[in-house]
Amino acid sequence: MAMKTLRKWSRILHRDIGFFFIGTTLIYAISGIALNHMADWNPNYKVEIKRFSTSINLEKTVSIKNNILNLLDEVDSRKNYKSHYYASDNTLKIFLKGGSSILVNINSGKGMAEFLKRRSVFYESNYLHYNPNRFWTWFSDIYAGALILFVVTSFFITKGKKGITGRGGIYTALGILIPILFLLYFM
Repeated sequence: MAMKTLRKWSRILHRDIGFFFIGTTLIYAISGIALNHMADWNPNYKVEIKRFSTSINLEKTVSIKNNILNLLDEVDSRKNYKSHYYASDNTLKIFLKGGSSILVNINSGKGMAEFLKRRSVFYESNYLHYNPNRFWTWFSDIYAGALILFVVTSFFITKGKKGITGRGGIYTALGILIPILFLLYFM
């Protein structure tokens, strides 16, 4: 009788925990995949490049900041100006809000703007994955505890040859063995 009750409550908890944490699981899964491949791409931002040509005088003069603001009216927006400097004798670099920047050859007037744009879904998922504040850290800890409970209840849901004493046990052993073998081989 006790095993039947344990199995019943395991199914109930397993089901309800699974439903409650569907959103959180998706957030951590999406951001986990994105963060695993940071060497291949930036999961938070994409870079949009805009090439342009200008006739505005960008040589070092008294009115250079005003000329830069006029250039920004053409290329982006003067509201985004942060600072500038001359990277070389003929290259002006302009920094914009949000991490974007502009490089201009002051002799030819040819330039390139790099605009950083947030990747929707990935940016927000990664933000939560990094535990941005105390509340989310507590919620993440509760989620981690729920995952442990999720694992424990899975042992009692299915009985017999498909359960933990049969095929389920083989899968469980493999799921534990693979990370251990990985650690032994790569550490």
